[in-house]
Amino acid sequence: MKTQSLPSKALLELFKKQKIATIEELKLLLSTRSRMTVFRHLKLLDYITSYSHRGRFYSLKRIAKFNQLGLWFFKFAKFSKLDTLGKTIEYIIDLSDRGYSAVELEDILEIKVDDALLGLIKNKTTVREKADGVYIYFSKNHSLRKQQVLFRKDSTQNIGNIKMNPDILLNELKAALVMFVSLLNEKQRRIYAGYESLKIGRGGDKEIAELLDLNVKTVARGRREILTKKIEFDTIRRTGGGRKGTKKKSRISSKE
Repeated sequence: MKTQSLPSKALLELFKKQKIATIEELKLLLSTRSRMTVFRHLKLLDYITSYSHRGRFYSLKRIAKFNQLGLWFFKFAKFSKLDTLGKTIEYIIDLSDRGYSAVELEDILEIKVDDALLGLIKNKTTVREKADGVYIYFSKNHSLRKQQVLFRKDSTQNIGNIKMNPDILLNELKAALVMFVSLLNEKQRRIYAGYESLKIGRGGDKEIAELLDLNVKTVARGRREILTKKIEFDTIRRTGGGRKGTKKKSRISSKE
């Protein structure tokens, strides 16, 4: 087994301490003006480059704590297992069951994606189609794209469209929904509101917040939790919540 050089050990200790660093910080640590020297040692440590800030920040894969989408955010820097923003977007789109709009992707990646999306379209590594006046980006895989398009179209049948039905009184609908939401705990309300916002698309946060008497930021947070799959399912129900087995038995016995 090869032993690490002193410069590589110094780099490793720096990353363990501060997690991320710029090229200038690394040059200073290694007492060199050469970028090539820095990258030669970084390569030995399996480094990663931020997709934010034009790749200004560096870290190590062993340091990063990637989420289910292969993303890691540390302070202001954003990293991906796939390194580049373009590859990351393509990967996330392929994982989606309904494709993504630019706004939805920006919520997940926390960075502007317009230029990267144009590059993907130009290179034909993703497909763009218009839905309800908004461009949606789908997988280049034909079978997967077909499923995504169908799911996206189906999901447009949301509570926001009920206003087009004259047989339903919006005041009664709102009262019923508010009553339903009041039965949920805080996390459940947030996730449900985020889900309905996703079905509406652009402007959904505000529309659902007004409909359910919630804060817009609460709806936005729920939507982001769904998109990034950061939902702690084991803590959704409040302590002591849920139906008890003894209650079920008592109801049965009462009927008898």
